[in-house]
Order: sequence, then C-alpha cells, then structure tokens
Amino acid sequence: MKKIIKYGFLLLLIAVIVGVYVNYPRLNIISGYASKNMASSVFLAHRTEASIVQFDNNFDPISKAATHVNSDNKSASANSFGVLERTAFYRDGLGAVLIDDDFDTSAPYLKPLRNKTPKQLSYPYGELVQKDTVFSNVDYSEIQRIVKEAFDVGTARKKKTRSVLVLYKNQIIAEKYEEGIDKNTPILGWSMTKSITSTIIGILAKQENFDIYKPAPIVAWKDDERSDITTHNLLQMNSGLEWVEDYNTISDVSKMLFLSRDMTIVQRDKKLEFATETHWNYSSGTSNLLSRIIRNQFKTHQEYLDYWYTELIDKIGMHSMTIETDMSGNYVGSSYGWATTRDWAKFGLLYLHKGNWNGEQLFDPSWETYVKTPAPNSDKAYGGHFWLNANKGYKDVPETMYSCNGYQGQRVAIFPSKELVIVRMGLASDSDFDFNALLGGVYRAIE
Repeated sequence: MKKIIKYGFLLLLIAVIVGVYVNYPRLNIISGYASKNMASSVFLAHRTEASIVQFDNNFDPISKAATHVNSDNKSASANSFGVLERTAFYRDGLGAVLIDDDFDTSAPYLKPLRNKTPKQLSYPYGELVQKDTVFSNVDYSEIQRIVKEAFDVGTARKKKTRSVLVLYKNQIIAEKYEEGIDKNTPILGWSMTKSITSTIIGILAKQENFDIYKPAPIVAWKDDERSDITTHNLLQMNSGLEWVEDYNTISDVSKMLFLSRDMTIVQRDKKLEFATETHWNYSSGTSNLLSRIIRNQFKTHQEYLDYWYTELIDKIGMHSMTIETDMSGNYVGSSYGWATTRDWAKFGLLYLHKGNWNGEQLFDPSWETYVKTPAPNSDKAYGGHFWLNANKGYKDVPETMYSCNGYQGQRVAIFPSKELVIVRMGLASDSDFDFNALLGGVYRAIE
C-alpha cells in the first residue's frame, strides 16, 4: 500500500512538473500582460489599481494573475499562480515597458522632446470650447439614442463601451463616456497604433522623398529572396513573410509583445513563406519592422523619438498621446498608442481632410487615397495599415468608410462622404458589440 501511495505521489509530482514546464511560456505571457497593462493604466492613464483589476484585467486567463503596484518606483508586478513574476516599469515620455531580469531601471534614457503649448482655438484645432453649431440635417435625438444604446445598462458587462464620440463637419455632435472614464482619460488604441505608424511613413514620403515602392531598406535582406520586398508590401501586409498572429496561443505576436527586448527585428528575421503579393497575412511584427525602418531614417535615436510627435502627434494637438517603447527604445508601432477619445478623433479628422490640418499639409493628399486602396488578397478589407469596408463587412455602412481598428473594439471610423468621424473605445469586439448598428445608425441620422 505504501508503495502505491509512494508511486502515486511520484506520478503526481511528475505531472505537476510537466504541467509547469509545458505552461511556463503561457504563464510568462499572462504575468506579462497583467503587469504591463496595470503599469500603463495606472501611471500613464492615471486610473486606479482597483479599477484595472475589476474591468481591464478581469478576463481569463489574465484574471488568474495577482498584481501589485509600486508607486515609489512606478512599476507593476504580476505573478501567475505564484509561479512566475513579471514586472513592467514606467518611464516618463516613453510609457510602461515590460522588462526582463537584465533590464537596468536606473540607466538614463532618452525621451521625446514635445511641444504641448495649447492653441487658443476651438476644438479640434485648439483647446478652447467649440462654438455652438446646430446642423439642420442632423437628427440629434436619434444620434443620442444610438450612442446611448452602445453602452451597457446597469451591472451588465457585455458591450463594454468606454466612450463614443461623433464628429461632424469639425464639430462634436455627440459624446458619451462610461463611469470612471472621461474626456481626459487616455485609452489604449492597440492596433489603431498601426495607422499612426503608417502615417509617419506617409509624412516621410512627403518630406524626405521616401519611396515606399523601392525594396525595403533592410540590410539583412539584401542578398536573399526577401530583397524584393518593398515598404509598400509591408504596409499592405502581403510581404509573404512567415508570421502567426494568434493571441490565444504562444505565437509570434505574443512572444514579440511579452518576451522580446527588440520588437522591431522579430518579423525581420522570419523566412519568406509565400511569394510577395500573393498572400495577405495580418502581422503586428510587420508594423514594428516599419518602426525600425523609420528609426533607420535618422542619424540619432533622439531624432527618431522626436519625429513622431513634432511632425504628427503634437502638430495636430494630440497632446494626450503616448506611443510606448520596447526595451530597446523603439516605438511599438503595432500596439501601444494611448490617447484620449477626443485626440483619437483628431487623427480621424486629419484623414478626413486628406492630411491637411488647419491649413498645413502634413502628408500628400494621395496618401489618403493610398491607405484606403484595398491590398491584394485581403478581400477588400485592408489597405495601407487601415481597415476598409469595401467588401461591405458592415452592411449599413457605405463602402467608402475606412477605419483604424484595435483589439477589444477600438475604432476610429472615417466617412469621407459625410465629413464624419466616429470614435468608439471599449473592451469588447464585434462578437459582443454591434458596430454596424452604431456606425450605420449615426450615418443614417445625418441627411
């Protein structure tokens, strides 16, 4: 009997060891997500630790991680089942970064030089209250009803909308926030940051004659089969490079976001899986590779850090925005852009006006046409780091609508035909939130 118990205990111990070994990478990512999101939300978005636990990190398996915030050194730690702890560290100007054991938190670092001087103009071109304007062709009561319908009622948590803003002819005609979020709260745009990255490429194309149709300036590719891949191919996500974008498994994207010191080289080092322009494959690694290409256009790291803000973000008054960096100081151009709802709306407005911001042309008007041109093999759903409705994915929304999309249902929807921008920020995507009802309903309420 003792032998049976002994062998049974031994088998149980082996099973536990195997289980930990097999799931260790997964625990690493669970702890990494929980700590990174906590650090960013507390120190960048200025929200409470309790609210992050209750609303943001409350889904499986992330909810299994126990988190702790250290306000003294501006860090957040999380461990999964008491087995593995990860820490995210906040740096002013760069946001929070998920660190490894070799990262020196005391080392000096560069941060972008910013000009946040408020302009004495009405929103969206300044910080003053917008002038009252009533449009006779707008059904305000219907829009208010539709916007209200986008939010959960009572204790229900399915739609998980945090904010909705409707901007028509440069005027806010509807704006609503859930409790705990307001017009001053920066919200993570996730993959909407990809559209910011694309725009920086567009600005470089105008200012520096950067040619997106030439082979991408990547030294590691110059002598192999990847040498013909262009920046244009990367922007349209049809380079043919290997990549697995799966957030539910240990995949290329999860390893990049939660394990890599330099996120810009992960896609660079992948092999060619398909002939270029024959296969569309959504890749956050590609967006971060574009961030590396942008960095290589400058002689110094400081110039790279400054450019995103001086030539785009602060120029259009998105002063709440922070693009977070990885451990190597690269902007995480795939995923880590934070801004208030009003500032995300400004970005949509920039495209509505084809790159013209209050009289200054930031990128060539043709760039707006470029980003909404369907990429080959994308089923007309994707352009140049923007999502499209050319395939009528949203049936009650015009085909000409295009948008910045992000994980958990972040949207900046641009309607060129009606001078309309609709922003929705939240924690639920299409499966739990009816974007067609929101976007199509508001669109129909404006004659």
